[in-house]
Amino acid sequence: MKIARKSPELLILLMTIGSAISWAVWLNLLNNFAIERVDFTGAEIGILQSLREIPGFLAFTVILVLAFIREQKLAYVSLALLGIGVMVTGIVQTNMPFYLATIIMSVGFHYFETINSSLTLQWVDKEKTAEFLGRVIATRSAASIIAFSLVWILFQQFHMEYLWIYMIGGGVSVAIVVYCWQHFSLFPEKVSQTKKIIVRKRYWLYYALQFMSGARRQIFVVFAGFLMVEKFEFSVAEISLLLLANAAINVIIAPKIGRLIHKFGERKALVFEYVGLTFIFAGYALVESSYVAVFLYIADHLFFSIAIALKTYFQKIADPADIASSAGVSFSINHIAAVFIPVLFGFIWLYSPSLVFYAGAGMAVFSLLLSLNVPAKPSAGNEVLLGKLSS
Repeated sequence: MKIARKSPELLILLMTIGSAISWAVWLNLLNNFAIERVDFTGAEIGILQSLREIPGFLAFTVILVLAFIREQKLAYVSLALLGIGVMVTGIVQTNMPFYLATIIMSVGFHYFETINSSLTLQWVDKEKTAEFLGRVIATRSAASIIAFSLVWILFQQFHMEYLWIYMIGGGVSVAIVVYCWQHFSLFPEKVSQTKKIIVRKRYWLYYALQFMSGARRQIFVVFAGFLMVEKFEFSVAEISLLLLANAAINVIIAPKIGRLIHKFGERKALVFEYVGLTFIFAGYALVESSYVAVFLYIADHLFFSIAIALKTYFQKIADPADIASSAGVSFSINHIAAVFIPVLFGFIWLYSPSLVFYAGAGMAVFSLLLSLNVPAKPSAGNEVLLGKLSS
């Protein structure tokens, strides 16, 4: 797929680079900065992570803001807010300013991700969306590699202060916003977007798959990495190498995944994803070898990339006017699990780590059953095989 100069697709890729670099810098430095500079304990980190997830849960409110500002402009504002939040983080010295900076960063990040997803589904032709989303993942992964490498070089080789690394990481997003604002015109809306929160009964399968996706993601994000450290005693350097390996593989594989989804369809892609994730989560529950654990961690990342199919499924079944509103609603649904799963499954972990991953396998099986209800050729009016609803 060829990307034209000053096209909507190029704009999306540039903004994705800014978001990925700023987020990767913030995430990479988080634990060390929190402990070394702000004297956080586990309790404060837990509070900060909960605060960080709240804007994701409230992503549906983006549609209320769109009543006052165009979607493309809000994407710029959100990306700039993400960058400013990261930059401000480097200045803080105490708990409350750290929480506030995190909320600013998170509002920008979650609003931007919601709008970026919406604009992609509006601007890119249905026949090209899967391949383009694969390219977006590859671009995000490449930008993350740059960010991780930059942090390592600046911190380890040049002994740069946290302040300046945060300034650089957040400044990238702000600089990209300034460039895009000056060099890209405002692209016309193909279809005027509904400026109110919409939950449609006929999208029920998409909502259910989004909820399950968020629940499985929390188990992977919170507990898979924790397993690597607690059980197999991976160092910070080894975890960093694992993240870099994942990003590098995604750069190569993600565009191919997009093309395969376009070729075989969303139903087959989702079934394949959930079968694979069932075995991966079961593998986590049983693993005794660090080498097998590394394989599972990388495979887990790759299978989650197939979630592109969930976005293209929605693009095919949705009323074009619903995309912006539904992007916010679905993002909120995806984050419902983030409110309770880390805490609930943290207590289960204390009893048996294996049970956490068996629960993840169970979620993957349930998702598999739901995916079997996706039509081979989904479209508006043909959203599901069973349980069709009219509104």
